[in-house]
Amino acid sequence: MTDRPDRDALPYRDCVGIAVFNRDGQVFIGHRQSAGDPEQSAAEGSAWQLPQGGIDKGEDPLRAALRELEEETSIVSVSLLAEAPEWIYYDLPDDLLGVAFKGKYRGQRQRWFAFAFTGEDSEIDVLAPGGGRHKAEFNAWRWEKLARVPGLIVPFKRQAYEQVVDAFAHIPQRFRRD
Repeated sequence: MTDRPDRDALPYRDCVGIAVFNRDGQVFIGHRQSAGDPEQSAAEGSAWQLPQGGIDKGEDPLRAALRELEEETSIVSVSLLAEAPEWIYYDLPDDLLGVAFKGKYRGQRQRWFAFAFTGEDSEIDVLAPGGGRHKAEFNAWRWEKLARVPGLIVPFKRQAYEQVVDAFAHIPQRFRRD
């Protein structure tokens, strides 16, 4: 049996999550590269997710969201639509505790933001994000209905993603064309 750290003794990692909506009210999702990533290798093929990443020490969460979005997708043409009203948490499953996040965290505490994408799809580059200045975290992307996203991601993040859907469920209707 492998010794695992005490879950209650580990902190949550402060992060941001980003929901980017296109002109049709669909949200950007990226397919995570899993090589060498224990969090994603446990995904069993469910490696789709919204952009997300850590908040640097002293960094404002909104600035972190814009930075992470550019670092993962090359997207810079956005307009803020909403911020989730509270932090959203998820815990790592027992088999990843002490493995994922370099063993330092029990899960994530995420601040979620919704943006309208005001650019063209050609701006999006997940294979060489930021003009190649950043390591690619996704190997594919697509637009998807927000309500479908929780069913496409790793199971241990689904409850958190359901909270994201609840927080931003009103947004796709803004884009409906009659």
